[in-house]
Amino acid sequence: MTKTVPLVPAEQIAGRILIVREEKVLLDEDLAILYDVPTKRLNEQVRRNPGRFPQDFVFQLTNHEVAILRSQFATSSSEPPRRWGGRRYPPFAFTEHGALMAASVLNTPRAIEVSVFVVRAFVRLRAVLAGHKELARKLTELERKTEALVLRHDALAANTRAQFKEVIEALRALMSSPEPAKRPIGFVPPQEKKGG
Repeated sequence: MTKTVPLVPAEQIAGRILIVREEKVLLDEDLAILYDVPTKRLNEQVRRNPGRFPQDFVFQLTNHEVAILRSQFATSSSEPPRRWGGRRYPPFAFTEHGALMAASVLNTPRAIEVSVFVVRAFVRLRAVLAGHKELARKLTELERKTEALVLRHDALAANTRAQFKEVIEALRALMSSPEPAKRPIGFVPPQEKKGG
């Protein structure tokens, strides 16, 4: 009897997309889980079909990149757990096109079905990032206009100008990524866990 793995919503897939070398990628382990194949099989297909996987579709992380990712995941409790401990080689990173090519090479019903959700996740992430860029552009334009207004109309008090700057800085701070919550090191009594 074939086991049925439930489909993963695009939001959860988007949460597994990383930015490495300025590319949005899914690591081989995550893609293999989504496509319901062993990571080893996915990577074998990449090695057997090098013409289908150029550098802009898939690349192997360096040991330095793996170390950086491990340190990021160790400090962030919101990230999915990674199981790189027993690996001999650094993971492969698949771009949107590489993830689609992997689905076609694997040619399993699950891979073909989930590839649609993978594409939607990449598209959603692209839209979010584009929205931040547009907001940043508008903030810069607003800042320029208020500075020009101050220069033209000296009647605008210095404290009002400072307030405008504070608002713009606060908006920029909201756009930046939040700091991951840090867990205390060592034993934490149960009563402190509930309160803090």
